[in-house]
Amino acid sequence: MTADQRIVARLAAGGVGPGDGVERRRARLVAAAEAAGLLDVAYRTLDTPVGSLLLAATPAGLVRVAFDLEHHDRVLEGLAARVSPRVLHAPGRLDEAARQLDEYFAGTRRRFDLEIDLRLVTPFRRAVLEHLRTIGYGRTESYADVAAASGRPAAVRAVGTACATNPVPVVVPCHRVVRSDGTLGGYLGGLDTKRALLALEAA
Repeated sequence: MTADQRIVARLAAGGVGPGDGVERRRARLVAAAEAAGLLDVAYRTLDTPVGSLLLAATPAGLVRVAFDLEHHDRVLEGLAARVSPRVLHAPGRLDEAARQLDEYFAGTRRRFDLEIDLRLVTPFRRAVLEHLRTIGYGRTESYADVAAASGRPAAVRAVGTACATNPVPVVVPCHRVVRSDGTLGGYLGGLDTKRALLALEAA
């Protein structure tokens, strides 16, 4: 256990009586960690039509959206290794992201208005993801189109890799990128999920 984790553990134990429930303990832990500046990554899950999504955020913004097939525990381990070991289940910090995703899946939201933390990607992949945010709801572009728009027309395969490693899918809509012949290509959440998202936006 790191020094920071020991501090969080002490904070969590302080002032918690035997009659307190798990949720109250968790709320006190989160409040204590935030007050002490020790909550670097907050996370929660959200049930959606494409399965359970893991949402994680740093103080800078949404840093990760993960599908079931990515194995949420592994994703959290990756965040602890790459961002900070101070990771806590703190759903309140992600209420707005969850609300906007609920609206998206209900068909009432066409654009996300969330701060995004892209620290997990390289500069070129960041440029690709920034472009993806400009592809309108219900529209698609080819991998070649995205490569050209990102300033490297020959980097079609690199665009595919940027989409495949997008840390915030759905919110940054890599599902709107397809092959030049109109076929789907790959998708981090699986092709059924990509089809479902495109069908939702085509409705």
